[in-house]
Amino acid sequence: MGHYREAFDRARDDREEFWLAAADAVDWISPPTRALDDSAAPFYRWFPDGTLNTSYNALDRHVAAGAGDRTAMVWDSAMVGTVRSYTYAELLDEVSRFAGVLSANGVAAGDRVVIYLPMIPEAAIAMLACARVGAVHSVVFGGFAARELATRIDDAEPVAIVTASGGLEPGRAVEYLPIIAKALDLAASPPSTVIVKNRPEITGDASDHDGWLDWDDLMSAASPVGPTPVAATDPLYILYTSGTTGKPKGVVRDNGGHAVALTWSMPNIYDIRAGDVWWTASDVGWVVGHSYIVYGPLLAGATTVMYEGKPVGTPDAGAFWRVIADHGVNALFTAPTAIRAIRKADPEATELAKYDTSTLRTLFAAGERLDPDTFEWASATLGVPVVDHWWQTETGWAIAANLRGLEPMPIKAGSPTVPVPGYRVGVVDAEGAALGAGEEGSIVIELPLPPGTLTGLWRDEERFVKSYLSAFSGYYLTGDSGYLDDDGYVFVLGRSDDVINVAGHRLSTGSIEAVVAAHPAVAECAVIGIHDDLKGQRPSGYVVLKAGADIDPDTLREELVAMVRNEIGAVATFRDVTVVAALPKTRSGKILRKTMRQIADHEEYAVPSTIEDPDVLADLAKQLGG
Repeated sequence: MGHYREAFDRARDDREEFWLAAADAVDWISPPTRALDDSAAPFYRWFPDGTLNTSYNALDRHVAAGAGDRTAMVWDSAMVGTVRSYTYAELLDEVSRFAGVLSANGVAAGDRVVIYLPMIPEAAIAMLACARVGAVHSVVFGGFAARELATRIDDAEPVAIVTASGGLEPGRAVEYLPIIAKALDLAASPPSTVIVKNRPEITGDASDHDGWLDWDDLMSAASPVGPTPVAATDPLYILYTSGTTGKPKGVVRDNGGHAVALTWSMPNIYDIRAGDVWWTASDVGWVVGHSYIVYGPLLAGATTVMYEGKPVGTPDAGAFWRVIADHGVNALFTAPTAIRAIRKADPEATELAKYDTSTLRTLFAAGERLDPDTFEWASATLGVPVVDHWWQTETGWAIAANLRGLEPMPIKAGSPTVPVPGYRVGVVDAEGAALGAGEEGSIVIELPLPPGTLTGLWRDEERFVKSYLSAFSGYYLTGDSGYLDDDGYVFVLGRSDDVINVAGHRLSTGSIEAVVAAHPAVAECAVIGIHDDLKGQRPSGYVVLKAGADIDPDTLREELVAMVRNEIGAVATFRDVTVVAALPKTRSGKILRKTMRQIADHEEYAVPSTIEDPDVLADLAKQLGG
């Protein structure tokens, strides 16, 4: 760990020198003379005297350096069977003209703009155009219900909404404009400007709504505008994440720290540099899409692939392999749930043989725990390193990773490897005392967090402190439990509320899931803690079988119980196994364990706004008698 250890130690011991050196990779209007302002701790500000423009760094500087003909973005839509490419010069032209549209409609630096778009190029163009004029974008996942959209409008108070006539899912179209109209009716202070990108595949357009504006009409008459200088500490975007109170939390990302962190991350974590082809199979509505569909790869001068489709069903389980082959993808970043979906549909990977995926160097996974069984299947199937890493909406980039560009390290199944330079990760018990190697507890990060992480919650400092900083003084609470091993590798076992207490023994549902997932018939599983009159709680397993798997449910249960007893011990008291057709998930792939727990315990539950398919939850409730 020579190169890694040197970088980690410098980031820890000489923070100013390390991050100012990293900042040299960014083009500044006024370069910063210091890295960190900690005068208002725990509210930290990175590069406080610097000014820049994020859109300029993502686009203009590459064109100015002679790379205008390099491909910046490839849009591949399996939904409409279309591929469209943009060079850096072409994308700059689109962004500059839409920035002109925003300016002509009264959007100025500091104003908020809500972006409610599907996976189409206009989503990236709108984000970069907001950054160009200094406006603060807030992307809301396309298809969110009207009430959820209205709560975000009321919190952000945008001056404009940018949307499309709708999004496309396998077998159906989702009309956005009725959702927008209803959200505006529900909102306390709706914006007056609504800009609509018409999609010919979907009924309805801007002309159906009085005063709404058509994207294409505006762009045809637009004048391009240049980048607006902003302070490094000015907000770039607000991204809402679910809160325990039901009110979403508006995570705020700044311009300067964000640009420095993401520019540093591309070559050091992902080994991606100018000219490489990078594909993040996610959605711009999530943090992964912000960081690594739009900003990260463009800041690095790479080619980013934006994909509209699913891992299976558009048209089959070879969809991902087709995209890699067609566009010469060097690295793919996706969620473990996508890998499991492919494996379930095509366990022998027969579709892979149809495509030349030899350009692929690495598969990166994040968003949820990469269980060892899925890791091993993907590694053997693809023949490339399968690299887990761990981060959150709040951090914006990896907390722990295997830094492939800085110093590739041995991969340990079940671990995202080591803390990234800038993150000082520890594990503490309920009283905040540090735990030793192998001892499970709450994972925390010593303050200050590095650049690129959240600077606060939108207009809610009190909630920011209460949610993240109050549990353990001087630390950011990740909300995850886990441990560090003797080599300093991080093992994330699950959310802290996914730890169950069985007769006084604390057990991680993640560790039980790892055992269950190793069964050859199991494609995917979830383990939750349910009420037990005798022991307080007991683990209950829910499994999805692989395509073609033929096993008697009682036999499966017996084998899984024996496996858990053998791997974890009788203390787990694991005996409940239910075979289900599918697991309920959010649109970003997270399993809805809390809701499953409420159903299993026959408690009242609400269908989360982020759910991917409500029918899956309804079927589970029916199966469990909820």
